[in-house]
Amino acid sequence: MKKIEELKVKIFADGADKAGMLEMYAKPYIKGLTTNPTLMNKAGISDYRVFAKDILAAIKDKPISFEVFSDDFKDMERQAMEIASWGSNVYVKIPITNTKKETCYPLVKKLAAQKVKLNVTALMTLTQVKDVVAVLDPHVPSYVSVFAGRIADTGRDPVPLMTAAVDILKAAPAAELIWASPRELLNIFQADTIGCQVITVTNDILKKLSLVGYDLDEYSLDTVKMFYKDAVAAKYQI
Repeated sequence: MKKIEELKVKIFADGADKAGMLEMYAKPYIKGLTTNPTLMNKAGISDYRVFAKDILAAIKDKPISFEVFSDDFKDMERQAMEIASWGSNVYVKIPITNTKKETCYPLVKKLAAQKVKLNVTALMTLTQVKDVVAVLDPHVPSYVSVFAGRIADTGRDPVPLMTAAVDILKAAPAAELIWASPRELLNIFQADTIGCQVITVTNDILKKLSLVGYDLDEYSLDTVKMFYKDAVAAKYQI
C-alpha cells in the first residue's frame, strides 16, 4: 500500500469552517481547497464576500474554489467575474446546470475565453464530461468535478466512469479531473490508481489518514476495546 506522500493524486480539503480550512491548509499534503454554498450555509456563513475574502487573506498560494449561487446565467457571469477578481489562486465553481436543467456550456465557454479559471461542478455522466471539455479553453487551468461519491450512492460503481473521464480530459491539457464527494478514505487510493488528478475530501475523512496502513489485528483489538469501554460507561447489566 502506498503512503499518502507517495500518491500522485492531489488532495483538496473540502469545507467552510475557517478553523478547519486553515488547519488543513497548513498540512503539506493538502494541495488546494474547495467550498460550496451548502457547506457555507451549514457553517453559519451569512456574508459570502466577507467570508471568502477573509479566507483568501490567509490562503494565497494554494488553489481555492468558490461557487456562484445565482440560478440565472447572466447573473452567474457577473458573480463569476467578481469572484475571479479576488485572487490569482481562485477558481470559480459553475454548476453543470441551473435548477431548470439548462446547461452551463455557453457560460463556461464565455468565461473560459476570458481566461477565468473554472471549476465546473456537480457532473455525474460522461456526456456531461465530454460537453464541458468541448467548451473549455484547453490552455486555461480548470477543474472538472465529477461527483463520484453521489454516483456510488445510487448503487453504481464510479470507478469505470471516472477512468473514462480521465481519458476524456486529455483533450483539455490544462484541465484536471476532480473525484468529488468521496465517501471513504479508500476513494483516495482509487482516484490515484486510475490517474485522477484531484480528489476533494472533507475533514471527517481526512482525520482517518492516520489509519493508512494500520495493522488490521490491532484495529480489530481497538474495536473490541471500544465496545467494552462504551458498555462499561453505559453501566449495562443483564
